[in-house]
Amino acid sequence: MNTAITRGISGVGRLARRLLEPVGAGAHFTAEVLRAMRETREWVPEFSTHARTLGVGSLPIGIFIALFTGIVLALLASYSVGDMVPPYFVGTLVQKTVTLELAPVLTGLALAGRVGANIAAELGTMRVTEQIDALETLTFDPMSHLVVPRVLASALMFPMVVGVAMVVGLISGWLASLSLLDLSTPQFLKGVRIFFQDFDVRYGLVKSASFGAAVALIGCRAGLTTMGGAQGVGRSATRAVVISAVMILVLDAFWALVWLTNRSLR
Repeated sequence: MNTAITRGISGVGRLARRLLEPVGAGAHFTAEVLRAMRETREWVPEFSTHARTLGVGSLPIGIFIALFTGIVLALLASYSVGDMVPPYFVGTLVQKTVTLELAPVLTGLALAGRVGANIAAELGTMRVTEQIDALETLTFDPMSHLVVPRVLASALMFPMVVGVAMVVGLISGWLASLSLLDLSTPQFLKGVRIFFQDFDVRYGLVKSASFGAAVALIGCRAGLTTMGGAQGVGRSATRAVVISAVMILVLDAFWALVWLTNRSLR
């Protein structure tokens, strides 16, 4: 009996350790990144390059997703409400869903594939070819030289891409309403304005900034811990994309619980 209980407790302990160890490692990595931000002379020169690569290069993806998302939302809104509410509610539903949820989350998931995999593959290749070891030999800190500019650029550029996606989503929803639903421009704009709040845009942009930071952190850690040559680089890129997608959904739920719940209780 005692042996069985001991084995059961040991099994629970191993499981808890297996689950919590990645959390602790991620927290330690984040703390190291925050510490490395003080070395501004190392990461500032690299920041603009990564901002252009991670942000400007991602604009076509964000625009493409938002274009079709706005059209689908307009059609779904009209189908869902039917004749039960005034037609201008199509504009309200498009505006709310695009700014609060779909533009940040769908764009974030798409960019997790592009940005997360790019960072993990780039740093993973540097790791397996010993370029990072060479940087350390030359007294460069990999955290401040490689990780910090990518994390800050991603956290800054994700909201910009999402902001453009919000505008494109609203425009495509408006055009779909005009051409497919026989709504007039005043009707659509009335629905957009009647329930619009500055908070809607602020909420979506803050969420997207947290998505960007999380994607970059996960991609950097996956890249820096790469082992096993070309196959290891592929595994790191895949792991970065999967974990980034899960983290985006977790952060989405976190912001909804923390921010939306507090506003609804006021």
